[in-house]
Amino acid sequence: MDMNKEIKKLESVYLEKPQRVFSMYLNTDPSDPDQQGGEWKIHLKNGLNNFESYLKEDGDSDEKRNFWEVKEKVENYVHENEQNFAKSLVIFATADDTVWFAERFQMPVETEFHWEETAKVDQLKKMYEQFPKTGIILTQKEAIKILDTELGTLRETQMFELDLDTEDWRQHTGPHRAQPSMGSGGKSTKQEQFQERFEANRYRWYKSLAPKLDKLAKDNQWEYIYVVGDKEEAADLTENMNKEITDVVNKNMLDHEEMKVINEVVNQ
Repeated sequence: MDMNKEIKKLESVYLEKPQRVFSMYLNTDPSDPDQQGGEWKIHLKNGLNNFESYLKEDGDSDEKRNFWEVKEKVENYVHENEQNFAKSLVIFATADDTVWFAERFQMPVETEFHWEETAKVDQLKKMYEQFPKTGIILTQKEAIKILDTELGTLRETQMFELDLDTEDWRQHTGPHRAQPSMGSGGKSTKQEQFQERFEANRYRWYKSLAPKLDKLAKDNQWEYIYVVGDKEEAADLTENMNKEITDVVNKNMLDHEEMKVINEVVNQ
């Protein structure tokens, strides 16, 4: 999904009665002290019921019917997806399905509801300004993991691992496989040999991968790029890339769960 295009599309919507656009920002963040008991369910119920009460008094039967249709769609989506909620839920919807946008985000929002002639995209635009298309590059010795993200959400993960026999970077999907030369116990001769070889060749090896990372940045239209890893490794990679690096996070997080990495970058 191209979020910038989605926002522009939502901004262009204007409907006259009895059609209306439903806009909802719902704080579902379990780490929020105000959400410890799943209070978002109460906020959702109250928000929907308030519109229903208002429309009953207003007396426009067509508009009421349209709202009920939207309300049913929203409640169905929530019921089907609530086990996978993150920090927020954003929905824009119309009764005739010309507008349907429902996304769960790892970024916080302030809970608000609207039933108006236009979609209320202010918070979504602010979120996008804070976290547009972003690349997170994690370095750890002979492995490089790339997270393609947007609005704090993971879009794709790629991994490059150095073949020490050919000195070529190989791209693959799936979890990182530690090189056999690294061993699994205490410091062995093989580990020491690997470490010495890696330190001696790191700059050259990272330099050979940098053009591929620059191409990924261009192809994915990253506006921000973060490099996460050991200080010296991150410095070598940053120096060899042509694309501007937004920031460097000196932590080894390659084997951490992706969303934990994204949160670390978002909240640093």
